[in-house]
Amino acid sequence: MAASPASADFLVEIGTEELPPRALPDLQAAFADGLESAIRKAELNFDGLQSFATPRRLAVLVTGLQLQQAPKRVERRGPPIRQSFDDDGKPTRAAEAFAESCGVTPAELETLETDKGTWLVYRGEVAGKAAADVLPDLVAATLKNLPIPKRMRWGDRTVDFVRPAHWVLMLLGQQVLDARILGLTAGRTTLGHRFHAPGEIELKRPADYAKQLSGKGMVIADFNERATRIRAAAEAAVADLDGKPVLENSVVNEVAALVEWPVAVRGSFDPEFLRLPDEVLTATLQDQQRYFPVRDAAGELLPEFIAISNIDSKEPEQVRKGNERVVRSRLADAGFFWDQDSKNTLAERREQLKAVVFQRGLGSLYEKSERVAALAARIGTKLGADPDAVSRAAALAKTDLLTQLVDEFPSLQGRMGYYYALNDGEAPEVAVALEEQYLPRHGGGQLPETPVGWALGLADRLDTLAGVFALGKRPTRNKDPFALRRTALGLVRILIEKEIDLDLPTMLGEAVDLQPLKKIDRGELVDELFAFIVERMRAYYLDGIAPGLEPGDVSVEMFESVRARAPGSPLDFHQRLDAVRSFLELDESESLAIANKRIANILRSADATADGVDPSLFQADEERALSDAVNAVLPRHQADLEERNYTSVLHNLAALREPIDAFFDSVMVMAEDEAQRNNRLAQLTRLRELFLDVADLSCIPS
Repeated sequence: MAASPASADFLVEIGTEELPPRALPDLQAAFADGLESAIRKAELNFDGLQSFATPRRLAVLVTGLQLQQAPKRVERRGPPIRQSFDDDGKPTRAAEAFAESCGVTPAELETLETDKGTWLVYRGEVAGKAAADVLPDLVAATLKNLPIPKRMRWGDRTVDFVRPAHWVLMLLGQQVLDARILGLTAGRTTLGHRFHAPGEIELKRPADYAKQLSGKGMVIADFNERATRIRAAAEAAVADLDGKPVLENSVVNEVAALVEWPVAVRGSFDPEFLRLPDEVLTATLQDQQRYFPVRDAAGELLPEFIAISNIDSKEPEQVRKGNERVVRSRLADAGFFWDQDSKNTLAERREQLKAVVFQRGLGSLYEKSERVAALAARIGTKLGADPDAVSRAAALAKTDLLTQLVDEFPSLQGRMGYYYALNDGEAPEVAVALEEQYLPRHGGGQLPETPVGWALGLADRLDTLAGVFALGKRPTRNKDPFALRRTALGLVRILIEKEIDLDLPTMLGEAVDLQPLKKIDRGELVDELFAFIVERMRAYYLDGIAPGLEPGDVSVEMFESVRARAPGSPLDFHQRLDAVRSFLELDESESLAIANKRIANILRSADATADGVDPSLFQADEERALSDAVNAVLPRHQADLEERNYTSVLHNLAALREPIDAFFDSVMVMAEDEAQRNNRLAQLTRLRELFLDVADLSCIPS
């Protein structure tokens, strides 16, 4: 956006106590986006906008901001002419009051003629407001609308924010704006690093902000720059090793939200701890300490780690030793938990599941495991899975939740079940299924790969959906405390992406039957559950979650054309939708979609019953030609349907475009003769049913 010649840079910084690290990127983005939107709505042009965020501040720098809003042309309608002047032509009190409100005399007003009469009108120009007068309110409103789940107050102030605010900096050019934000008077000073440069830093110009903070203040204000420095520092710290630090984006970003002046500290731990499962070590280092593990060229963990300190210590050796003591203590705890947990098998823990409530009204985890086992056995039979492995995996599925390591690291549920099962001597397919029951753990995440894992994962999700819906605890528009949308999406992904052909309403019915609740309207609940899952399928396709699809590749109309046929198998739904997408790429598709819509409208409005087609009643050659064309495609049509080769079905039907077009060009369907009319309606009914074997193409717009 081009800036006005009368422009200046604008800087606002909100200084606080340490902000929540995981929320910091979102707060930064929301502050920048909200302020940018507010400035645009205020019709102030600018050249660019940059945001900053550290644990103790949120800031936005707007370059080349227009200093004055442009003047606006205004038009205000006043009273009608008949009420504005008396019989002598003098202004009435109504006209005088209107003129006064506009700052002019009655003689300076104009008239406006409309089809409803003539009115007094004021036309003029209103000067724009100065940016200095507008900006404080824009900043205050933006801060008020930040996505802060729980605000707090501090001291005796009535204002609230995500954390107590301690200073506000607000400069427009070299001018400090007259503003009071979050109970604080704006100034031109910021604060540097809490330990290295705790004093005030006075800014003369907004453009000096980042440079002065990194120089005098020892604060890297730019979030992305800090993250980049953290990566570089961690890699440099292990340059002499045959290995690389594990730098997951989420961990790097969280560390960047914890420090203002990142300094890498390399440490080590006793190699004896490498006996623990890989995930336990990485969870200890990453999840608990926000440290970076180190792997060798083969991908194996080394007894090394990288910590990122917020201070450049004069005694780095002491900092290293301090971090090593913490890691040693954490790993010792993890080792103790592993050893203690290994003393009892998962099978020996199963009885303890009876004391753990799954959900009030749905029984214990033991009872849930029994329901899941029954459902998994039925699904496993359809999938050709080993029934003994399915039964065993279902029985042990939730037992690792009772271990101390999973209690310490909840994210390792399932994975620890895998390790403990192998340690207990369980069959490998059982151990793998204990982890795969939780896959995918998030949107786009890894899917289970084994039939036993599929059966267990599907059964567990079906039971959760059926049980929670039966309790009446359905997701609302803004709340989904049981993560049922994610559960349903995981179900859909497994069925479609692993090409598992299950009739979902049937399986939902079986899941509902297994619930311990009484007075359940089975049919209504199954219909509601199925509709809920189909809505997740809608998001799966329309949002581009499905593999190989981008948002927009599947339109609402495509999805609804298949949904209208209500296929019970999500895989069948997927195959039909693929066929519709392929069909719509054909030249014949538009004409046939229009014809389907026309046929649907005719049949909907017809009051006669269309029975079978009688060739002896054909009068026009086009009737006979269409009938012959339909008969020609029928054998292949039926064979393709039996094989669910829906793409071939629709491509085959594309050959009917010319006889269909010719039929509508030459034949009056609603003939006066009843027999002729009914026969032609039967011809159209037959034709429509052929297309409906795949999808309702009348849903597709021309």
